Amino acid sequence: MNTLRQTFAASLIGIGGLFANAADAMDNSAIGQPEFREHKATYGLVYRLPKDATDVLDSKIYPPLRERLLKLGLMAEARTFNLQHVTVVHIHNADPSTPKKMLSALPKVPPILKLTLKNFYNTEASAGAGAPWWFDLGVVKSGQGFTEMMSYNTVATAALTPLRDGPLPRVTGPVYAKMGDAGKDLVRTVGVSGVNVTKEGKETASHNPHNTLVYSMTPYDARIQAAMKEVADEMNRILPDGIETQFKDISIVEIGFMANVLREFYRISLEDGKAWDVTSGQSVKFGAN
Repeated sequence: MNTLRQTFAASLIGIGGLFANAADAMDNSAIGQPEFREHKATYGLVYRLPKDATDVLDSKIYPPLRERLLKLGLMAEARTFNLQHVTVVHIHNADPSTPKKMLSALPKVPPILKLTLKNFYNTEASAGAGAPWWFDLGVVKSGQGFTEMMSYNTVATAALTPLRDGPLPRVTGPVYAKMGDAGKDLVRTVGVSGVNVTKEGKETASHNPHNTLVYSMTPYDARIQAAMKEVADEMNRILPDGIETQFKDISIVEIGFMANVLREFYRISLEDGKAWDVTSGQSVKFGAN
């Protein structure tokens, strides 16, 4: 059995009551409704991009990208706040104690992840839904780092999604209506699409790790699609080889409706497994640690 899965199975002992309480508070009534579920608070587990990667994006990509956005009239998109990151999993819960509960439920973290960020592209939350849509930078899907990342997504999804109070608002309403059957099943069972789960004894591979540079609720019409395709092509010419980097920590954060990171609560080192509160700087324990 994979070491991460063994660790997760062991961690379930002692937090079963926590999961049971979360399940009691689950509300899936928004699924299938025509409008988005009201957004109150979303929290996530993410890898903050290291400085070597953000330095490249800040110097070579963001200046021309913001210029293109402004020319397209995408003012809000050019100004949206976000702490650059690659997502593991997001959950919605109005309870402000959720980040602390996530820390308690967090399984053992993976080792340092060696990855390559490469290929800019545009994507919709659900094809044909119109919004939200994003401009992303992908992760090369090969190598040990990517394998470890995918494996950890499976165990983290299983550990943290029981803490949700229902589905993520951004995967309800018109987005849910346009999803395929596999996406709808994930929304019903874990409250979010695009994550890995174990189904009939096998791990799925729905997770598509990426870093998002643009978050938008502007209708993704033909004009925007064509213009943003040109932007993606331009950015890929600027960084044809991508960015080689290493993820050395993982964070529990607050997320906006469109999935942009608003603030960080806790950070855990992938080097030594130590965790701390980013506001106070004080050490904290997580999971079974």
